[in-house]
Amino acid sequence: MALLLTVVIQTFVARVFVIPSASMETTLHGCTGCVNDKVLVEKITYLFNDPRPGDVIVFRGPPNWTGGKEPPNFVVGTLQDLGSMVNLSEPSGTDFIKRVIAVGGQTVECCDDQGRVMVDGKPLDEPYLNFGGGPRQQDSFEKVTVPAGKLWVMGDNRNNSSDSRKHGDPTPADGAIPIANVVGKARVIVIPVGRWGGISDYNPQTGGK
Repeated sequence: MALLLTVVIQTFVARVFVIPSASMETTLHGCTGCVNDKVLVEKITYLFNDPRPGDVIVFRGPPNWTGGKEPPNFVVGTLQDLGSMVNLSEPSGTDFIKRVIAVGGQTVECCDDQGRVMVDGKPLDEPYLNFGGGPRQQDSFEKVTVPAGKLWVMGDNRNNSSDSRKHGDPTPADGAIPIANVVGKARVIVIPVGRWGGISDYNPQTGGK
């Protein structure tokens, strides 16, 4: 019964995901040699609304993100998720966590004279960015209009993140990920206990509103 209840909750309500990479540092810990954060990802919100700029989301990587690697089937995926929660197995490798920067129809480019990413010609306010103590400088990328039904996502550890900028194949716009691939919204860091707390969904386009 406990296993059945866990499967039902993970399928329809929320799941706990392990963060295995450093692309969201320092918002989320996911680095070699550290205790990787485990985050609660809630699924209900996106049944009624699409993701918006600032949301930290977990999504299934499309083929150009995963190198063609297929996600595990439902049973294997569920067991793998449960095992990764208690460090008995590795995450699937086909799920990613990033922050939504722009939505369908918006144009994204980098950067203005202060090194800020711009959406529809306006610079973003991104207080969550991590530059590792170095200068606020980002790699430039080609100006791109996000296709309808897709999201442009980037990591908070901006210069150490393989995100929409890196997966534009065959065109830059192909780096955007389909809304249909979104699993849910990352809400809370649940493990380790010392880092327990909410995950900011600060909207960089509106200054948090």
